[in-house]
Amino acid sequence: LDSTVLYFHLQAEGYECIPLNFNYGSKHNKIEREAAREIFGEKLVELDIDLSFLKQSSLLENNNKEIPKGHYEDDNMKSTVVPFRNGIMMSYAAALAEDIEAFGIAIGNHFGDHAIYPDCRKSFAEPFAEAVKAGTYNGVEVLTPFTGIRKHEIVEIGKKLNIEEVMYKTYSCYEGNKMHCGECGTCVERKEAFELGGVKDKTEYYV
Repeated sequence: LDSTVLYFHLQAEGYECIPLNFNYGSKHNKIEREAAREIFGEKLVELDIDLSFLKQSSLLENNNKEIPKGHYEDDNMKSTVVPFRNGIMMSYAAALAEDIEAFGIAIGNHFGDHAIYPDCRKSFAEPFAEAVKAGTYNGVEVLTPFTGIRKHEIVEIGKKLNIEEVMYKTYSCYEGNKMHCGECGTCVERKEAFELGGVKDKTEYYV
């Protein structure tokens, strides 16, 4: 949801954007990619990353731990952390940006992620952006326009862009089933974001 709204937000700002989708071995990557294909079609660039050497995150397919239920700010949600996930994906994106001589890369991290995901915070994003710019010949920029806002404000941006139907097509659930579970951290936050953002949520949930 966040990255999709970011794409259309940047398009509206005048940027020519290329949507990226990463499969890093999470339980929900397959369904998430299907949703991304439906939204972006042939524009979508698909990148696969082997993170099978990581064993502790409940989000990964190689781990039998159940996805915890509840809100993102609950302590049990820390089991969903994939170590340095954003740093890894952004490194791939930065390499691609340099290869095709793109201006920069963008990520849809937001304030609601900060509680448990250290690589979503401003304290990570700013020095990482400096490293990317210094480490690329064409000085690739890193754009993080949603860092200081919450998910419902992202939904509000989508509403202003008139992309409600696109937002419904996005996939968030960590369980990785066809229908959103409605109970995992990202489902709870998704429900909350649509409600607070003033957009009717047409997502189908088990609960």
